[in-house]
Amino acid sequence: MASQSVFVVAIDFGTSYSGYCYSLASGTDQIRQVYWGTEHGLRTPKTPTCILFNQKQEFKYFGYDAVMKYKNLPSSQADSWYFFQNFKMQLYNTNVTAGMELKASNGKLLPALTVFSKSLRYLKEHALNTIQEASFQTVYDQEEITWVLTVPAIWSAAAKQFMRLAAKEAGIISGMLSEKLIIALEPEAASLWCKQLPQEGFMADSSDKKKFEDSPGIQYIVVDCGGGTVDITVHEIQENHYLKELHKATGGGWGGNRVEENFTSFLKEIFSDGVWDEYVKKHPSELQNMMYNFGLQKCSANREAVYIRCYCNLVRVAESKKDISQFFEKVVGAVWCDGTIMITYEKMKRLFDYCINNIICALREILCKPEMDKVQYILLVGGFASSIILRDAVSQAFSSKYHILCPTEAQLAIAKGAVLFGVNPHIVTSRISRRTYGVKVSEKFDDAIHDIRKRKVSEIDGYTYCTDLFKKLVGVGQPLNINEVAYYNFCPIEPDQTSVVFAFYCTKNQDAQYVDEDGMEKLGSCVVPSPDTQLGRDRKLKMEIKFGLTEFKATCTDVTSQESRTVVIDFLSNECSTY
Repeated sequence: MASQSVFVVAIDFGTSYSGYCYSLASGTDQIRQVYWGTEHGLRTPKTPTCILFNQKQEFKYFGYDAVMKYKNLPSSQADSWYFFQNFKMQLYNTNVTAGMELKASNGKLLPALTVFSKSLRYLKEHALNTIQEASFQTVYDQEEITWVLTVPAIWSAAAKQFMRLAAKEAGIISGMLSEKLIIALEPEAASLWCKQLPQEGFMADSSDKKKFEDSPGIQYIVVDCGGGTVDITVHEIQENHYLKELHKATGGGWGGNRVEENFTSFLKEIFSDGVWDEYVKKHPSELQNMMYNFGLQKCSANREAVYIRCYCNLVRVAESKKDISQFFEKVVGAVWCDGTIMITYEKMKRLFDYCINNIICALREILCKPEMDKVQYILLVGGFASSIILRDAVSQAFSSKYHILCPTEAQLAIAKGAVLFGVNPHIVTSRISRRTYGVKVSEKFDDAIHDIRKRKVSEIDGYTYCTDLFKKLVGVGQPLNINEVAYYNFCPIEPDQTSVVFAFYCTKNQDAQYVDEDGMEKLGSCVVPSPDTQLGRDRKLKMEIKFGLTEFKATCTDVTSQESRTVVIDFLSNECSTY
């Protein structure tokens, strides 16, 4: 973190809910949080990640304000406004580009960058106003703040890069490489918060009274259960309260929104004959209200039936076909009950099946590995972790061998941990590489191992060599220690070449051979001058790789001339800069 920062502000931009926490950069003993929705009779630590644009595509509202305005719009007007929710999931498991578009609830499109950047700008300005009021002074200089933006660990490099671009468009940073914005991984941030909590900071805690961070060697799994994705990572406490990652982040799209989707499918099954489709199309604001109420019930359902209010327009559309009670005659798991839909507890559990089965399967896959035999704890964090059904399922599967813990402020664990990360980004001393990184090289052709299509012949002396080879520098799953340095030696492929290109690539494959294989992604390159050609191919080229916080820095040098160039490859965004 830059030394001149006065404040650290961490934005937890979630699929379902968003919020932020902040503190003075000089100490995190008082991390401040903000409560949302008070003007609507609510008081929650996060606000819905919903945004509303008017008919002219102008930003109007974010959060509870967007929800309340949209659900109170007459059906005739709602179709001309642009309402977005759960849009963060559009960056997961897809080809993310700066020009991609998102579909609003009215079916019309807006640029994704507009939707994300306007959301982040709102949260930024809200935070600046909050800090101004709390400190009785205006923060005039943006350089006084270090911003931390959390992202799922399992997101692609392009998705993480898109969030940095959105932050730039939102005015959070002035340039893409600004050090004033730190991208933090959500499960990592949650881990930082949980490791320093006392016993009373967890629900149903049966662990030792002292904090995790006071016991070097303790290993635990963090399961970050969000609305869209579930991220899983494994950490070990080091000396001086630092963290070491033991397993590369895994997870999937198993967040709490899947439960809502299953509920919607169930309602469509109940209200057949086109009733549900007509309701969704004609009364989107009322539907949004119904789904919001279900979201609250989803978390609080505790071994008993759940009652969902059936809104008047759904009743009216249904009864235009037949008496509403008749829709429930052959339905298993739901009963019409005097204006409400009663969903049995067994049916509610089945709505969770997809999420729970995937989470438990992923945890078992990790825990069955021999190197995980010292793991003692499973920490459930994130908004979806507040669901009793989810916690019960994980406890039933693993409590015989592991302590299952959930912080009392599960929803805030990520934002508060991200503040800690912003103050000390080096607190995670070792990470597991999520990709294989390497450099493009050529070497003397060998018929036994090289592809004949890669064979090249030097026009100068007939030397035959293989081109497009991928030389691995870092393997997927390999531990990377902060500030670790590795050295490599190379030589020019042509005796008279006066410059050498170092091109860097990455792939998910452990053992790639060529840079043009499927799944290979070029990250960037640098050109190193090599003006003295007297030694021909015997010239020495050195490459020094230094592993940093979330990136590695490669310095490539021509030994004879001492000409050098440096390229920085970011692990999180896969962004490349050369100097």
